[in-house]
Amino acid sequence: MIDKDKKIKKLIKLNDELENYFRNTIIPQLFVDSDLILRKFTPPAMKQFSLKVGDVGKNIDDIKDNFRFPTIVENIEQVINSNEILEKEIQTTDLRWYQMNIIPYVITKTKKTNGVIITFVEITARIKDLVNQEGLVAEHETLLDTISHDIKGPLTSLLLTINQLKTVSTDSSKAFLMFFGILEGSVKKMQALITELTDAGRLKHKYKAEEELLDFENILEDVRLTLAGTIMESGAVINSSVKVAEILYSRRKLRSIVYNLVNNAIKFHSPNRTPEITISTKKEKGYVVISVKDNGIGIDKSNQKEVFSKYSRIENTVEGSGIGLYLVNEIVTNSGGKIVLKSELGKGSEFQVYIKAE
Repeated sequence: MIDKDKKIKKLIKLNDELENYFRNTIIPQLFVDSDLILRKFTPPAMKQFSLKVGDVGKNIDDIKDNFRFPTIVENIEQVINSNEILEKEIQTTDLRWYQMNIIPYVITKTKKTNGVIITFVEITARIKDLVNQEGLVAEHETLLDTISHDIKGPLTSLLLTINQLKTVSTDSSKAFLMFFGILEGSVKKMQALITELTDAGRLKHKYKAEEELLDFENILEDVRLTLAGTIMESGAVINSSVKVAEILYSRRKLRSIVYNLVNNAIKFHSPNRTPEITISTKKEKGYVVISVKDNGIGIDKSNQKEVFSKYSRIENTVEGSGIGLYLVNEIVTNSGGKIVLKSELGKGSEFQVYIKAE
């Protein structure tokens, strides 16, 4: 009897400590049992998600709309079934961002999950800063690639022309040679300056062109965060099917490829339907194939080659510089790959990027 009283007192004490913890924590937290019943929540969770005392004892599926995050039930079930922590950055329908952690509550003796503890830390301000920074980096990348492709080439041609003129010219006067020397020196200085600018810029943003083993889903998440505002504004639905998760490539280049293709897929959506974009990866004959497929306005066959030309734009569509697909094509072909376009006017497009598999 004494032992029983001690156990009861111990349980009461533990429960009081747990209640005290839940009352005083400043983080929105929920405790959901293995039957998906909401057992406890902290005051910040009550305020943040408009929960009521009467919601305790309800199935989480009945109050999931309070959280404004459509896959919360599936995420909880995933943790209960796997016994593994789930950490995820989520955006609710009211445009707020949270770091959501779902931690399995494991019974020591049986080693079975008896429920989960869910924490939400708001990171809206940090995500906005990150999106702004990513946008600047994306613009910086485009500028660097534009400088590299559009200015270096003509300068090299100009230098070759100067050398040819020196060779074929019959004028060997001191003034003539001095003039060509000044001209040649100026072009070389411009080449050196451009090289310094592009190299320094890439070093500053740590977007070097060295190859590394990349997690494609991380790259995709980076792009999704960068385009979060555009995605939300357009209502675009983005699905993914990643069969090849690791790709050996330059981080800057792979990110630029995915960013430009996804951005174009959203930009050229049909006004008559919700934009749906499917991004997938697979292996095919020594290549990793990245596919970005949309249900947008599509491209007529007569214009499909032209879209990869510099500053090309489809007539009667949205505004843009037209340089995105040109840069993607340059990046891919220069690394020994290729890009294939499948499209039908009015029915959407699919861009398939072939990257050599190492």
